[in-house]
Amino acid sequence: MTTPDPDGLLAEQLLRLTRRVHRIQKRHLEQRDLGITPAQSRLLRTLAHWGSPPRMADLAERLEVVPRAVTTLVDALEASGKVRRVPDPANRRVIRIELTDDGHGALRELRAARRSAAEEILAPLTGDQRAALGGLLDTLIDGAPIGRC
Repeated sequence: MTTPDPDGLLAEQLLRLTRRVHRIQKRHLEQRDLGITPAQSRLLRTLAHWGSPPRMADLAERLEVVPRAVTTLVDALEASGKVRRVPDPANRRVIRIELTDDGHGALRELRAARRSAAEEILAPLTGDQRAALGGLLDTLIDGAPIGRC
């Protein structure tokens, strides 16, 4: 008889939950017919957190992808009118990426889609369970303090 592996089971549960979250978010995005992929959505959300338009290299670093991947995403978002390339005022050889009005509107729709997906996922939980889950997720996201492993 083998000994149960609680950490292995927990890891599998986390992976299954992650896949479910992605599936549900993708469905909610598709229902809103925004024509935005999850990767494009992530780039738009990342752009929204910048104080001033970033360079493509900055986006690649923040998204932890190769610059070519950002170029492909920006090309598609620019073609749909969600972002635009603008020259850097201090160095015209540098190109920055900024959200357009359509991009800001898409972000509002994306946030609404993510909120409704989260509501669907969290529906079986009580308020107390949601609070407990939030605390546990914060702990996992922040990681264990150094020296406490």
